[in-house]
Amino acid sequence: MGDSPFGPDKGGAAAVLSTVLIFFTFLAFISREFIPVPKFLRTLLVPKSDSKGSSEDFFLSARSSADATTIALSFFASGMGAWVLYGTTEMGANPQLSWLGVIGYSSSSAFPALIICLIGPKVREMCGEKAFGSTDFARQRYGRIMQISVACISVFYMFIFIVAELTSISNIYGMLVGVNISDPDTTSYTKWIGFWVAVATFIYSAIAGLPASIVTDKVQGVMMITLVIILLIAVTAQPENKVTNAEFKLASNFTADGLMAWVTLFIAIACAEMFNQGNWQRVWAAKDTASLRKGFAAGSVMVFLLMFFFGIMGMISYANDPGAYDAFEKYAYLSFFYLLENSPTGVNYLVLILVTSLAASSIDTLQNAILSVFSHDILAIPMCTKTKIGKCSLGAYTTRILLFVMNIPAFYLAAERKDVITLFLVADLVCATAVFPLFLGLISEKKLGGIFTPITEAGAFLGIMSAMSAVLINGAILGVTEARNMFGKVLGTGPFAYFWLANGDICALCGSKTMITFIVTPIAGALGAIIFSHLDILIRGEESARKPIMAIFGCGEDKEVEGKKNGFQDDVA
Repeated sequence: MGDSPFGPDKGGAAAVLSTVLIFFTFLAFISREFIPVPKFLRTLLVPKSDSKGSSEDFFLSARSSADATTIALSFFASGMGAWVLYGTTEMGANPQLSWLGVIGYSSSSAFPALIICLIGPKVREMCGEKAFGSTDFARQRYGRIMQISVACISVFYMFIFIVAELTSISNIYGMLVGVNISDPDTTSYTKWIGFWVAVATFIYSAIAGLPASIVTDKVQGVMMITLVIILLIAVTAQPENKVTNAEFKLASNFTADGLMAWVTLFIAIACAEMFNQGNWQRVWAAKDTASLRKGFAAGSVMVFLLMFFFGIMGMISYANDPGAYDAFEKYAYLSFFYLLENSPTGVNYLVLILVTSLAASSIDTLQNAILSVFSHDILAIPMCTKTKIGKCSLGAYTTRILLFVMNIPAFYLAAERKDVITLFLVADLVCATAVFPLFLGLISEKKLGGIFTPITEAGAFLGIMSAMSAVLINGAILGVTEARNMFGKVLGTGPFAYFWLANGDICALCGSKTMITFIVTPIAGALGAIIFSHLDILIRGEESARKPIMAIFGCGEDKEVEGKKNGFQDDVA
């Protein structure tokens, strides 16, 4: 078994990693017909669009090509990265969180798909069939300022997601081959794991695009379901992992801390996933509204079940050795892996296959989503002239180069082995500042006797600033000027340190301070958007306030966008 208590050695792990990544790369190339396959495989692995868009459009959107089953597997595989082996297991192995933490994390991860079931068809209808993201909604509903704001927040969230995935897969590989991942001198091994995952997913994402990601998601989704069933049988069949009812009751609790974690997670994940452009790309990739709704609903159920499985594994792990957890000889976030220590080596190689599939499915989705934002939003800004309307895009090669460059800091940050949940919470909080300013734009009529007025672009942007200010004020009230993790390492200093939410509780997302922050922040954004929209109309007048901010400076808008805005103004009137 070598130096690893789990069995796999570095050579075997390298073989698994390379084989799985090469397999997914071949699948991606097959999906774009770069590699010929028999006709019956083309039906399964080569997506075809029902629309008549360009090849570039299909590369970025896979427009109208996916049925309900494909959307379900794609949402499931792309959202469930390697981080799930840490997430709900940490909840389950902490008796102060227990059932409500597990159910909360599982349901919160599944809930964004149900939100998209509800608002996705309307967003798609409002934006038309040339769009493929919530950034398009921001542009069509508000204007370029909000488009760029949403694009930047989305890229930030997806970048953090990539860092978390590279961190997770690197640590898991290191742990299963016997590398001490708490020792900073062992980063050379884990760096190479993250490097090859980032490079492989970048290569096939940059060459084959979103259609390839959706095809690999289908295969990855089936692989993940199969492997989890095998692991369930293998782990629970080990005599060392069996627990009595009395032992399980020690891990089985309903607590106030668990409830607060549930509330925090529910708000945090719902806000963040509205800025995951990979989800929104699949709204337009769906063949029709029925496929969209059925696919996301089924994907939501699959996500819940997978998360719940790992949560239960965490509870079993704690029940099996509560003294070690209470004495911090074992860590809750590693609880699933303690169950694997007595498993046959072959089972742990299956875990490596599973975790590689989980990470690749998430990272290739995020790579494609960031590429679409670069191509369609950030690098496609209209020329600022009153007489000419156009876009100065920097081209496909430039966007791919930028995506490659973006992977470099993600790789180095992953090597620092930051806590995965803490990373997500930072990004979630940033997304919480903008979720209501953006999506209140779905309401086109005055409500509550005029107290609510449809949001203007200036109101939406200042709503985001209001929510950002609320976080800073919250930190100032609590006297936070420095953020440290559980090991005492400084994460950040200064007024923005509170965004790390290092509130000193039993876990990164626990406690009333974090929960209140996640309640207050989106509310501040909503109130700020409404109040500043009223002020905008009062100062500039209804007609001017409804126009994009950039129009003040003479910047052109697409004719299609102007038409949609005029229609919206008619609704308001």
